[in-house]
Amino acid sequence: MSRDARETIEAQDVKIMRPLTRHFALGLVMLTLGACASATPPSRLGAYLGDMPLGTAEGTAAAPGQMRAGLVLVTDASAPDAAPGLPDEAVNRVGDTLREQINRFLPSIRIESVIAVDGVLPGESAKLLALAAKHSLDYLAVAVLSSTEVEYPMALFLGWTSHMQPGYRRDNWSLAELALLEAKSGRVVLRAEGRAMASLDRPAAPGINQWYPVIYLRPQDPERRVWPPTYVGAPNTLRVVAMNQAVKRLVINLQDAWIQKREIELSQTRS
Repeated sequence: MSRDARETIEAQDVKIMRPLTRHFALGLVMLTLGACASATPPSRLGAYLGDMPLGTAEGTAAAPGQMRAGLVLVTDASAPDAAPGLPDEAVNRVGDTLREQINRFLPSIRIESVIAVDGVLPGESAKLLALAAKHSLDYLAVAVLSSTEVEYPMALFLGWTSHMQPGYRRDNWSLAELALLEAKSGRVVLRAEGRAMASLDRPAAPGINQWYPVIYLRPQDPERRVWPPTYVGAPNTLRVVAMNQAVKRLVINLQDAWIQKREIELSQTRS
């Protein structure tokens, strides 16, 4: 084979392998990001529950009728790289949403009230259970809200295709966790979590409000865009949007956890 022919074949091989290598590298990056996102942010619920035991079917079988419970919301920003907590108004809305959704989709659990709590720290599980006794409740639903953020430079484009503008992208990973506690025994009857991610793109300077700042629901709904009402308040809007998505997933996972719990109890009863 001549040298020219060999060089032509090698050039063709490189041309074929280059996109394959790119796709392979992209796949590795996506796998790595997926693995990181699954643990981001880290769970914070256990820090508040302490050594509370997970309930068994014998110890926490659902009583006839509804399980009367109060809902306590804790916003946690104590983990490394934690994002600032949600504004009070947003926390109140999350509480109302959780109460309405749980009462609607889990008829065996009745959230009677959202209990305001101030200054609960990790490890103060006794303080949480005291709230149930104070409000004469048999159960207490403890929800912990946390998130992690990272911001980095990003080239933004006006009209999504041209006219590059220097800016930033802020990724927020939000986590909503909930545990249903039996007040008398302190056992964890039910536990679930919901995770979500959203991204905020903003220019280095405000004033391009036709396109920016804009929030994307990545990766669950990448085509959907949310425009914050103000440039300054955009990071708070990002946190609210991501947490609302996490709460939606929490309710779905809570339903699944309840169904699995009842199936285990019924199978043990039959045996």
